[in-house]
Amino acid sequence: MTMEELPKVLEVDEKSPEFKDLLPSQTASSLCTSSRSESVWTTTPRSNWEIYHKPIVIMSVGSATLLFGVAITCLAYVSYLDAKTVAVLKMIGPAFLSLGLMTLVCGLVWVPIIKKKQKQRHKSTFFQSLKFFLLNR
Repeated sequence: MTMEELPKVLEVDEKSPEFKDLLPSQTASSLCTSSRSESVWTTTPRSNWEIYHKPIVIMSVGSATLLFGVAITCLAYVSYLDAKTVAVLKMIGPAFLSLGLMTLVCGLVWVPIIKKKQKQRHKSTFFQSLKFFLLNR
């Protein structure tokens, strides 16, 4: 079946009720390019910012949230405000503390995972080039 025959086949199935739910698939090459995962065969060098920008942003947001939680918690225990305000600050402060700490730790754990992935990718490309060299002699 050629690519020109594909729309004719789809026109026959247009009368079925499932047709509206299904999208016609693209070619295999367009499926590979639309994939969000990185391809093993792409060898374009990436800068450190391109590799680590997501964990850096996550760690920055986590640090800011953690510091905001520290400030609100300290404000709740140091200031002389009315009882309702202090009660609200005592609930919100620890919540921001825990969210900030959780986000910061997620970013910190993400960095070694990326480093390990980069090492595996480097080994994979090395073995692929070695295999190519040995098989094409």
